[in-house]
Amino acid sequence: MNKIKPQLPSGMRDFLPADVLRRQYVINTVAEVFETYGYEPLQTPVLELQETLMGKYGDDAEKLIFNARHPGGKEELALRYDLTVPLARAFGMHEAQLTLPFKRYQIAPVWRGERPQRGRFREFFQCDADTVGIAGMEADAESVSVVVTALQRLGFTDFLIKLNNRKLLKGIGQYAGLEGESLDNLYRSIDKLDKIGVDGVREEMNRSGIDSAAVTKVLDLITSARPGESVGYEAGAALIGTLRETLGGIEIAAQGLDELTEVLKFLDAMHVPGELIEVDCSMVRGLGYYTGPIFEAMLTSNDPEERVGSVSGGGRYDELLGLFRKESLPTVGVSLGIERLITLMDRRNLYPPDLNRTVVQVLVTVFGTDTREEAMGLASALRAGGIKTELFMQQARIGKQIGYADKKGIPVVALLGPDEIARGEVKFKRLADQQEIVVPRAEAALAVRRMFDAL
Repeated sequence: MNKIKPQLPSGMRDFLPADVLRRQYVINTVAEVFETYGYEPLQTPVLELQETLMGKYGDDAEKLIFNARHPGGKEELALRYDLTVPLARAFGMHEAQLTLPFKRYQIAPVWRGERPQRGRFREFFQCDADTVGIAGMEADAESVSVVVTALQRLGFTDFLIKLNNRKLLKGIGQYAGLEGESLDNLYRSIDKLDKIGVDGVREEMNRSGIDSAAVTKVLDLITSARPGESVGYEAGAALIGTLRETLGGIEIAAQGLDELTEVLKFLDAMHVPGELIEVDCSMVRGLGYYTGPIFEAMLTSNDPEERVGSVSGGGRYDELLGLFRKESLPTVGVSLGIERLITLMDRRNLYPPDLNRTVVQVLVTVFGTDTREEAMGLASALRAGGIKTELFMQQARIGKQIGYADKKGIPVVALLGPDEIARGEVKFKRLADQQEIVVPRAEAALAVRRMFDAL
């Protein structure tokens, strides 16, 4: 048999046990926040029919969808690009079994064929929370509040939530006399403002055929309060008032401004700190299904190594579910960029100090072949008592076995030699401080728990 060089497809990763434990900590923390807000878990398959996914994200995004087909299969399949379209499909199939409003979360991998780079992969996890059936801005404000709570629980303090509204963006397009393809080009260009600056956006919009006078009108409007001038509830309300003076006669823009006003009011009522909120009418978000308020969370760190783009994003998409049922339903959702957050948490070491490198709590050592069966019995008793236990299965000196436990990060070793066996006892050693205790075998699991509590 020929040797095979071990390698991974570009943009894919393996996670070793210590990595998985850190990832599980982040995922479990976010899931707990979702459940705190009343969201319930949902799972959907990794494969969807290709027709389910296509036509929902926009042409640029759909170029990144991984197509899949079983040899001889008749169905055109694709790996899910996100968790939002699968939610809409699943709701359309199972709505008779669900109660409105339907609040769901899903934490699962998705796939995109983009160019791998720092903080961006072809296979990655998304953490989504969505509310189906609420038209009021309470649901939008709650989505933002969920992001704030999750980031704070993970240990982040230096972040800002940017708010905008797709209706306002459409109104700005109408104000400049743009529609159709020109409006799409406007979105794509404005979305790059933070990366290429005003001059870069102006040049790109001119290249796409947008009239220079329209370009000037748009850029003058969206840069009238940037950057940082519209942070906080009062500043946000002031910017909305200024925009209303210019755009108030455009119905779609007025609707967007009214919705933003409501979102700010509800965020304040939910005690979300105003210094974390900024109204930014240059923020676009790329997915084509958004219809109302949109939001992104950005770190405010000046460290160039931490400029990874948004760490969370979402918005209202009131028309998507209508593709899978007779009538649409108002829906709003948010996604946390779990991979970027984990990268930043690794860099900042934001994990709890007691987060172990292994799931194993106790290593049961074996003195020799004559004590092996007793050691097996002790391991079984500890497991029955709820202690995660590993039995050492190789021939080795006790010192080497303890060194193995120390290297893996196992906090406690059980020493069961002939003397302990004869007395019906077991000795436990806590490696962090070398403390040893001797207890009756019947009290082994309880004694280990006390040692953990003292850490």
